[in-house]
Amino acid sequence: MIAVALVWFAASAADAQGRRPAVRPAPPPPPAAPKKEAPEMMCPSPLGIGVSTKVSFCDVMTAEDPAAGILIALPPHKGPVTLTFNLHNRHTYSEEQVKANRAYSRYTASIGVLTMDNHLIARAVVQSEFRKAGDLIDRIGGGAGPGGVKAVAPTGSEAISISIPESEERISILGEKLTQERLDSGPTTYSSPGRPVAVISDVMIEYTPPPPPKPAPVRRRR
Repeated sequence: MIAVALVWFAASAADAQGRRPAVRPAPPPPPAAPKKEAPEMMCPSPLGIGVSTKVSFCDVMTAEDPAAGILIALPPHKGPVTLTFNLHNRHTYSEEQVKANRAYSRYTASIGVLTMDNHLIARAVVQSEFRKAGDLIDRIGGGAGPGGVKAVAPTGSEAISISIPESEERISILGEKLTQERLDSGPTTYSSPGRPVAVISDVMIEYTPPPPPKPAPVRRRR
């Protein structure tokens, strides 16, 4: 009986050593929460900071090459990215014209959001009228005018929301054209390269980060 027991014990021990530890599947990572943040942005022609709002305004220039536009880098993401910003017209303010009731202007500006290989993702338009100083969004500091403000200021505002395809890592915002009507002239359209046709502010992106890498399986010894 003792000999049989020893043989059984030795066989059981050898079998246990030959078996690999059981592998317990790692739990799936929790889904990433959406993020909303100001993106990394390169503005080739900053208009300046608003005196009252403290908001940064950027001129949108006409150009043919997306690399010359306002460049927005997109962080790693899963699914489309939602780009939002406020689009404004730009007005050259004259106190004399306002006092003389000759300051009226009607603006229609269009811009494009493009991929870096020059494919149009979406187009945005803002239309507004200017009559008096209260029609300005804000005055821009850093100028030579009274109070140290610039003559050019944003007027009118259109909230823009654009869905960027998942495949894009960087996008460009370019001006297309501006149509302006004054009291003393009919509509005039500007679209030549290198001309500011609009202004943007409050640029934000909302996206879902990619899932984290899967953790290594947990080996459990029996």
